[in-house]
Amino acid sequence: MNPIQSHSVLGIPLYVGNVKDISRHIIATILQREPGNYCVSATGAHGLVQAQKDERFKHILESFYLNLPDGMPGVWVLKLKGNQAANRCYGPDVFEEVMRESANQEEVKHFFCGGVEGVARQLMANCESKFGNRNIVGIYSPPFLPVGKFDYQDIANRIKACKANIVWIGLSTPKQEEFASYLKRYANVHFIVTVGAAFDFHTGRVTQAPRVLQKSGLEWAFRLFMEPKRLFRRYIEIVPKFIFYNLKNFFFKNNKTLKKSIVGNPN
Repeated sequence: MNPIQSHSVLGIPLYVGNVKDISRHIIATILQREPGNYCVSATGAHGLVQAQKDERFKHILESFYLNLPDGMPGVWVLKLKGNQAANRCYGPDVFEEVMRESANQEEVKHFFCGGVEGVARQLMANCESKFGNRNIVGIYSPPFLPVGKFDYQDIANRIKACKANIVWIGLSTPKQEEFASYLKRYANVHFIVTVGAAFDFHTGRVTQAPRVLQKSGLEWAFRLFMEPKRLFRRYIEIVPKFIFYNLKNFFFKNNKTLKKSIVGNPN
């Protein structure tokens, strides 16, 4: 298994690797009974842009054990910075890979937290039929509340009662990362992993973009076409801001390097 490596994109460390390696790392950590309570986020352009606007949210991502590059834009920036081993670690793909790889590992117990009423239960049934994984020991559909208003002690008690090792959170950014950060203070599990729309995709409630669009970085356009009312405002802001922040970061760093070079070489 390759060592865990991350590299900064807009000040947030993004994992440099692939879906299979990180999935095996998660499972191996649980099987080896290593100390955990690790938070892992599948972080796309939305999260990276949000971190530029919200210092508190940026600190949350910085505190996480890993931030996986959920979208191709993050991967492109990683590669431009010389990280050629970087691959997209899409939340739904990581979820599926861990489910398949841990299907015969009774020591790896899963807890689903997210989705409207009935989604987590449907996901549990789908994981049994599609991935052969019957190690889902608990589910919880959070009510619609501000992230600071949940009874995290109650949720942690539910997780502890069913002896789960890994909690999957399927909300939206930035709520899911904030939720994970709160939950970590009360729960004692190996991993808390935020995977965005994975619950909706793997229950068929939302249609995933074709792989060709995912690989070309145009998934956002497909999702916007499918859900224009919900996603229009988000993407009309995220796409240009992601480009702007990265260009700003690039020119600022190069300008600093140039100034240092001039100061160091006055002649």
